[in-house]
Amino acid sequence: MDIAVICDVLGEENNGTTIAAMNLIRTLRAKGHQVRVVSPDANRAGEPGYYVVPTRNLGIFNNYVAKNGVSLAKPVRSILEAALEGVDVVHVMVPFSLGHAAALISREKGIPLTAGFHCQAENFSNHIFLMNAKLVNRWIYRFFYRRLYQYCACVHYTTQFICDLFERETKPTHHYVISNGVNRAFVRQDCPRPNELEGKYVILSTGRYSREKAQWVLIDAVAKSRHRDQIQLILAGKGPQQEALQRRAAKRGILPPIYGFYSRQDLIRIINLADLYVHPAEIEIEAIACLEAIACGRVPVISNSPRSATRYFALSERNLFRCNDSDDLAEQIDYWLEHPQEREACSRAYSGYARQFDFDRCMDAMEGMLLDAVQGACHG
Repeated sequence: MDIAVICDVLGEENNGTTIAAMNLIRTLRAKGHQVRVVSPDANRAGEPGYYVVPTRNLGIFNNYVAKNGVSLAKPVRSILEAALEGVDVVHVMVPFSLGHAAALISREKGIPLTAGFHCQAENFSNHIFLMNAKLVNRWIYRFFYRRLYQYCACVHYTTQFICDLFERETKPTHHYVISNGVNRAFVRQDCPRPNELEGKYVILSTGRYSREKAQWVLIDAVAKSRHRDQIQLILAGKGPQQEALQRRAAKRGILPPIYGFYSRQDLIRIINLADLYVHPAEIEIEAIACLEAIACGRVPVISNSPRSATRYFALSERNLFRCNDSDDLAEQIDYWLEHPQEREACSRAYSGYARQFDFDRCMDAMEGMLLDAVQGACHG
């Protein structure tokens, strides 16, 4: 197939949408498909198969967007038409301006259109301090539907949770529920601890430093733990809330957390030396980071937020804590740290759980969805 992938956000692989896009692009090319990529990533200019559009000028908000580690695309019709000329199918990553323009051109030219759903309403509304405004979030979902998803032959959802939520707020879609997939490199390994971590409990959490990821509740829980002076917290990621998190940790008097965005190899090592993995996010479509930790044998403690799909990864009540409740999270942390045999038994219970999210299997399913769109065989 000749496939055009439209990426309003693309660049450094520091966010889930960009990682998902690059994984799909690399996999499709490895399978022998021709893939054209339209994005605002100026670093890709001149690379074969990449069509670069300008970055949108948001005036006084430019610094804020840059602080979030992304660039937003400004559609240019001539570039989009050149990229879409002769393709078999168009796949849009997110329902922003570039994706909207590509959808309209695809409709004009009769090119089958598919799209992924990688952006919860709250991922947008939290930036305008309206994350908990139900009417605003409902409006955002309906806006997304009108801008993009109503035109799609089929829609890719990473979890049944987000599929059900979106269709409840808008209309039914022809859809495929396919995980973004866990790379096979994430496996249990023996990783010796560096000297600075000897005698400490290591708790890991992975995710962007943003309000909806709620790392603050984990910092507060560590401060309330009976083992607070022995806990080394590692917050793997990057984002605009880092300074606020650092200030909070200092105010709570815990050991200074370790912050950083890690390569895959380094992240696998860090996961495998951790005692516990905590996923405190209030808003989450899937959380591959949690699945990666599970695949490495770590026991997860997950927020039971009704707006997070990650809660469905819990095998027992001990793998959950009440959303944004640092007291409850501290209790669960202490339980797992004080019961190493139960922790090991839980790790064994999770053994094999992540196989259903095998990366290669998921990418085969994505290829199948695109082929169904080309052949007019999408299901609902």
